[in-house]
Amino acid sequence: MRFIAIKTNDGMIKGKISFYCRMLKVSRQGFHNYLANKDKPWKYEAVAEEMIKINSEDEYNDTYGRIRMHQALLLKNPENVHIPSERTVYRVMEEIGLSHKPKRKPNGITKADREARKSDDLLKRDFRASEPLKKTVTDISEIKAKDGKLYVSAIFDCYDLAVLGLSMDTNMKATLCVNTLDNAFKAYPKLRGAIVHSDRGTQYTSNEYRNVINKYGIQQSMNSDGGRCHDNARCESMWARMKEELLYDRYNTKEMTVEELKILIWRYFISYWNNRRICSANGGLPPMVKRQRYYESLNQAA
Repeated sequence: MRFIAIKTNDGMIKGKISFYCRMLKVSRQGFHNYLANKDKPWKYEAVAEEMIKINSEDEYNDTYGRIRMHQALLLKNPENVHIPSERTVYRVMEEIGLSHKPKRKPNGITKADREARKSDDLLKRDFRASEPLKKTVTDISEIKAKDGKLYVSAIFDCYDLAVLGLSMDTNMKATLCVNTLDNAFKAYPKLRGAIVHSDRGTQYTSNEYRNVINKYGIQQSMNSDGGRCHDNARCESMWARMKEELLYDRYNTKEMTVEELKILIWRYFISYWNNRRICSANGGLPPMVKRQRYYESLNQAA
């Protein structure tokens, strides 16, 4: 339509309209409708501007797909802006170039110790929790740097997917997982009595790790005997999202030092993930916002 408008001087050169419409298989009525509406403001201009603002608020918001963008709009609730359906949000994102396509997913790296005593699977792939600090999952992920490998250990709360404890080191010995538990318990003493679910890696079956489990009164849970990655799918999903949003196509980690990666990952999880990242599993709320609303509801009930 735009091409025809240019060639006919917005329909002023009437002798050429029929020719171009016929060659481009466009109806004349359709072309005249285009001329009548082309100077009108776009009906989604306001919501498109809000989407661009959301996209630029955090470096990692450019990974938002239509679901999280729609939830971000609902959470922000901008004044005098009509928020359309999720499908319309998708169309507007496509129009303004904010569409997002998922990338790679990482694989697990821990190795099971077949000789060690295992713990029961207390979750059985049920990662739902009705309140904070009752069910948690933990795992280790590996990132290659120019001066070695960085291993990241985290504990995620099944209630709101908040990162409760985080530890990083250049090896994946049991001490890494012990430090993660120590950090989590310092920040959340009410973690006592909670379930901490992991795979059957040697770190989690070690005496060092089990001693700290007992010290904090935590219930240890592990993937079922012969279990697969789906037994700890929640954690695998968290690592996948972290690497997709933080690293892939954004940083070449092999050109970064381990210390640089530590700062980057710490800021991502503790600042962005916990407090600002829209989480679809939370109904569009960042983890700490969902947690705050939970405790506020308890205070109101009391």
